Amino acid sequence: MNGIINVLKPAGMTSFDVVGFLRKVAGQKKIGHTGTLDPSAVGVLPICLGNATRAIEFIIDKDKVYRAELTLGWATDTQDSSGNIIYSREVEAGNDRIEEVIMSFVGDIDQLPPMYSAIKIDGKKLYDIARQGGTVERQPRRIRIFDIKIIRIWEEPGPEKRMVKKALFDVHCSKGTYIRTLCHDMGEKLGCGGHMSFLVRTRAGKYSLDTALTLEEIRELAAGGRLENRLIPAETVFEDLESIRLGSKDTFKYCNGVWLQLNNENFDTKPFIRVYDNNENFLGIGELFHNGQGTCLKSKKFFSI
Repeated sequence: MNGIINVLKPAGMTSFDVVGFLRKVAGQKKIGHTGTLDPSAVGVLPICLGNATRAIEFIIDKDKVYRAELTLGWATDTQDSSGNIIYSREVEAGNDRIEEVIMSFVGDIDQLPPMYSAIKIDGKKLYDIARQGGTVERQPRRIRIFDIKIIRIWEEPGPEKRMVKKALFDVHCSKGTYIRTLCHDMGEKLGCGGHMSFLVRTRAGKYSLDTALTLEEIRELAAGGRLENRLIPAETVFEDLESIRLGSKDTFKYCNGVWLQLNNENFDTKPFIRVYDNNENFLGIGELFHNGQGTCLKSKKFFSI
């Protein structure tokens, strides 16, 4: 099977758990996910099968949308509700100040990756080091918060018979953004501490929550021999790119690694392009470049072989 399944990941499973489930249910060895989603989080997790695994690097690069709940009043070592409380403070900020601080994170910011993450330093995953009580120096990473929409801010009873404040918001962000860290940093800026208490990924690239399949639905489709019919073609990842059709001779050359001179073809400024043969079969992603005679085409990633 070749294609993409838009999975609705349940809470309590890692992204690799979902891959393992699909490998067993679909009887597929060549399979991979398109970006880690925390075990406690739910939401969109595109899974690539067969030659669609070649699209993973492109899907990972796409921006994401999440709905998150920020709980103010205490911070945890994991930056979410699963961790140990490292300190707690009264929330003195009013709703207007909370909203102001949340919105101040829109734009390009430097984010320090959390210790409880799958990032590797010197060959070791940070969460393995953190679970052993260790810590290592990390370098901030530049991310972009395109937009935040605050849904509501409210107060409710918390631990130690104290009132805590919570905020529910939608965030549209670039790849590599840790929403846990975003919530933690909001709490730090407010001076009261904060952590992420709920997270759902509502969109990853073009794949959204309303088209995601539950694990139960996937199991039923596989049992009925209908799963392959629900696979999304890999070429849909690249719908924002222009396309080109090649004749039979150029298709043969292209598939054998020969650069093609496109002469008078006009394309926009994007370096990549979808490539099809004259029977509308998707060959893969080509890369455009210029030599002294005009625009040329070479293969970037094959999907047909």
